[in-house]
Amino acid sequence: MAPPPPPELMDELIGEILLRLPPYEPEHLFRAALVCKPWLRILCDPAFRRRYCVFHGAPPLLGLLHGAPPAARFASTTSMPDFPHPGSDNCRARPLDCRHGRVLIHMLKDDGADLLVWDPVTGDRHDVPEPDMDWLIYTAAVFCAADGCDHLDCHGGPFRVVFVATDDREEIVKASAYSSETGAWTAPVSLDDSCECYVQHKRDALAARPWYTPYVQPRRGAAIGDEIYFTLRWGNDIIMYNLPNNCLSMISPPSHNAYEIALMVMDDSSLGFASSESSSLYLWSREVNPKGAAEWVQRRVIELETIIPVVNPSHEPFVVGSAEGVGVIFISTDAGLFTIDLKSGRVRKVDEPGVYFSVLPYMSFYTPVGTNSSQSAAVGFFQSY
Repeated sequence: MAPPPPPELMDELIGEILLRLPPYEPEHLFRAALVCKPWLRILCDPAFRRRYCVFHGAPPLLGLLHGAPPAARFASTTSMPDFPHPGSDNCRARPLDCRHGRVLIHMLKDDGADLLVWDPVTGDRHDVPEPDMDWLIYTAAVFCAADGCDHLDCHGGPFRVVFVATDDREEIVKASAYSSETGAWTAPVSLDDSCECYVQHKRDALAARPWYTPYVQPRRGAAIGDEIYFTLRWGNDIIMYNLPNNCLSMISPPSHNAYEIALMVMDDSSLGFASSESSSLYLWSREVNPKGAAEWVQRRVIELETIIPVVNPSHEPFVVGSAEGVGVIFISTDAGLFTIDLKSGRVRKVDEPGVYFSVLPYMSFYTPVGTNSSQSAAVGFFQSY
């Protein structure tokens, strides 16, 4: 007689097993979804997705966007397929930010320009008009605006866009914020001589260069609560935009000597500053001392020349970005683009050599919960993988 079939596992037990599949290799979940209909039903349950996000904490790094020649593109850092970039033949697309499951892209068209907020996982697209302000050089940030959101699974819901720019007429720094709920931008605000840090910044810059314009650095900023941080061209002085008060202020950086820097959010939600000098990576955080004053504290120094490959020793490694919540720093050399895991010390090559100034990390949980074209293409990829 044939032996009796093994007892079927209960859905609850299967869910507990699937819950432990690693999020940084999403093909495991997709392969599991193809095993049988009961497993597919479990994985597509929104309750499972929520448990999966909470169980693993910070969303994994799925890929990165950057504007390196010949064109801006999305590069996967896992074995999942690349998301198709939303640009077109008659539109130059410049990625500006990735945050909370969304990508912010400046769509420069023949008949004008606007901003696009794009969710690569769901395929959702929201057109945002440009703010009513002149700009010569600019940067921007996008972030979730849902009350009480833990940003583990940000798909859909309200969002904000902060646009910061330097114009070519008045040569001052201006900022404005957009709300998807109102569909409108706030009145632009600017830095002026009422800000002592800004006055000192201009004084120092003009002492070194008779002709100076406070250019906003076109690199990714850092978002902490209702405050968004960017940097200015001279000395990496930091601009802070306060969303509720719609105002700008300035913070001096820990080091004026570094050119290649990245703002980041530290594990304790403080503002972080990463810079590379003479083949060393310096990590700082802005902390409140016992007297209640904020000050920069050096956290770590990492010698890069012993862990990051280079082809020409005269080309020193330099920092080009960070991934929040997972402790990853992006380092560029003439050998390629690399990541450093600050906790494990693991170094990994994620892209070929190129022109990198500000890498935009895309972080999100990627689970089989829908039937949109992006996920259908991914399922087809994993079936033939």
